[in-house]
Amino acid sequence: MATAVSRKTSAHKLSSKTVQSGGILGWIGSVITGVLIALIVTVVGVAAFALVIRWVAPSNTVVSVINQALKLIAIAAGVWFVVRKHSDGGLLKGALIGFVYMLLGVVAYSLLSDIPIQLKSYLADLGMGVAGGGLCGMILPGLGKRK
Repeated sequence: MATAVSRKTSAHKLSSKTVQSGGILGWIGSVITGVLIALIVTVVGVAAFALVIRWVAPSNTVVSVINQALKLIAIAAGVWFVVRKHSDGGLLKGALIGFVYMLLGVVAYSLLSDIPIQLKSYLADLGMGVAGGGLCGMILPGLGKRK
């Protein structure tokens, strides 16, 4: 009888502890982790693409397409890393990772370039990040799971 009572108390304490430590802080940690993974993938991808550009002179259109593809691959990698084991909230986590990643990219680009701000293209980038991250958050957790 005492075991049953202590189990209830232990379970209650565990659940409130989980809510406190794994709640909003857990989500923020997941988003930060996903964004950091996406940034690492971006740095590696840009370095690899820079090596390719040394030997091949692609057109501006090709560079633009590869740039967008690299962004989506980076977001997908960040989202996959976060939701691969715990797929709960994959859509929201993915959308947040995509948004923060693209926001950091837009801010960095605007600070480093002398080109005037083009609000439409920045909003399009943010939208692509949210949509791409959200889709990855919905699709990637289901891949590889067999029933």
